[in-house]
Amino acid sequence: MSTTTFGMIGLGRMGANIVRRLHRNEITSVVYDVSPDSVKALAAEGSIGASDLADFASKLTAPRTVWVMVPAGVTDSTIAAVAEVLSPGDTIIDGGNSYYKNDLKNAEFLKTKGINFVDVGTSGGVYGLERGYSLMIGGDDAVVKSLDPIFKALCPGVESAERTPGRTGEPAQAEYGYLHCGPTGSGHFVKMIHNGIEYGMMAAFAEGLAIFEAADEMTPAYNLDIPEITEVWRRGSVVASWLLDLTAQALNESNELTEYSTQVSDSGEGRWTVQAAIEAGIPAHVLSASLYSRFASRNNDEFGNRVLSAMRYKFGGHNEKPQSTTDKAK
Repeated sequence: MSTTTFGMIGLGRMGANIVRRLHRNEITSVVYDVSPDSVKALAAEGSIGASDLADFASKLTAPRTVWVMVPAGVTDSTIAAVAEVLSPGDTIIDGGNSYYKNDLKNAEFLKTKGINFVDVGTSGGVYGLERGYSLMIGGDDAVVKSLDPIFKALCPGVESAERTPGRTGEPAQAEYGYLHCGPTGSGHFVKMIHNGIEYGMMAAFAEGLAIFEAADEMTPAYNLDIPEITEVWRRGSVVASWLLDLTAQALNESNELTEYSTQVSDSGEGRWTVQAAIEAGIPAHVLSASLYSRFASRNNDEFGNRVLSAMRYKFGGHNEKPQSTTDKAK
């Protein structure tokens, strides 16, 4: 693969680090972002900067491969704009957290222009540069196969985890940390469910540790050391995981976590996972509850709680006064 056939649109934390990891594997990227400073920063590291989309396309050798890594809200418009400067036989990769049904629309649109489309669910976050990225890929077999050098350069590699007992011989694709899941949309569908599961895992840890935090007010009061509990769980426990590793790190840095907000955002994948469960008629109690807990963290349940308080008062005379500002701060 020519080192000038690959380009990256969107140089946020994920996009920039994907470019850096490819560079370490001798794949040079043409880069573009709406922020000129982001382009200059990567150009200084060895990438080829572009001033606009036309300039970006002109610096790529056909057949071009363009990875789009922008916020979900502007992904579709970015793909449409990029398509205007590409040619038949080129490929656009959507590596963001896009809704899998949108992939079908984008693929159909690009097909009219002779441009290939591949969706890649990308997991690894800010650690991907060093650890590698877990890639969940959807698209045409031949097109995906032609991109194998890129995926091989980005994935963590077989050595990143012990082989599953019973697996022998030549490692399968998934053992490297990337997988061609199926046709268009399947990569983002698998990543969507991955993120829904992530919501549930995060909520389980958060709720369990919150019980420990409240244990001092219970009888007996155990005065539990939560950072040390997460440390012991990291070693030999069935809940040991990278997610627990990160939790233990955060608690070691700050026992009370007071510098963090109590409001937790949710991205589209959690909602889409619950929606998919509804469409499939599959009970997803934990995943749904974890999504709703994020809504509650943003005080989206305040009116509903006032309705509950009003009903209790009306039928039972339970007059629960609103908390004062001082009370809320305690």
